[in-house]
Amino acid sequence: MISNMGGTLIEAVELGKSFRTEAGELDVLKGINLEIVAGEILGIIGASGAGKSTLLHILGALDRPTRGRVVFEGNDIAAMDDAALAQFRNTSVGFVFQFHHLLPEFTALENVMLPGMIGGLPVREVEEKAKELLGDMGLIKRIRHRPGELSGGEQQRVAVARALIRNPKVVFADEPTGNLDTATGNDLFGLFVGLNMKKGITFVVVTHNTALSDRCNRVLEMADGAFV
Repeated sequence: MISNMGGTLIEAVELGKSFRTEAGELDVLKGINLEIVAGEILGIIGASGAGKSTLLHILGALDRPTRGRVVFEGNDIAAMDDAALAQFRNTSVGFVFQFHHLLPEFTALENVMLPGMIGGLPVREVEEKAKELLGDMGLIKRIRHRPGELSGGEQQRVAVARALIRNPKVVFADEPTGNLDTATGNDLFGLFVGLNMKKGITFVVVTHNTALSDRCNRVLEMADGAFV
């Protein structure tokens, strides 16, 4: 994994996020400074409510910061308009969540194809890429199955394939093994490691599982909206 590392891919500068509540302003992120290196697997740990998921959402342009900047390959994504952000999310980043968020009426293949179709890519090209990714996930015989016909681990593998369909430079994973048993979770994380080594994909993984965080190149701990 170490040999894949390059220069700075993402930089967060004095990142803050606040929400208004009945009790007043709630600061969820408090002046986060962070550099994510291309090709690394970065683990982020911490207790519930520490701000881990909020940080991940802002780094991946699912949410906007209240203060500070997120610089992706030299571009301040926090300054982009909504249309530019949507394009950025579709082409540059992938997401894997604790719950797979697959569309139940679509097959595994169709779920993986969705980001490519939304991005306007040719159907044949997207289908071939989706089949290739599902093959990499060990699911080539399951491509016509719907999510309800797949195990929890298989559903998460479909979600990983979907996150990779646009060849993202970074995948953000928020408790990706939280809904899986230990063995299945270890297998899924092994997929991350293999993709990192073979394709140089950067991973930022929020996890409570120390056995998994120990396999990351680097681990940062959050508490009360800041790094410890």
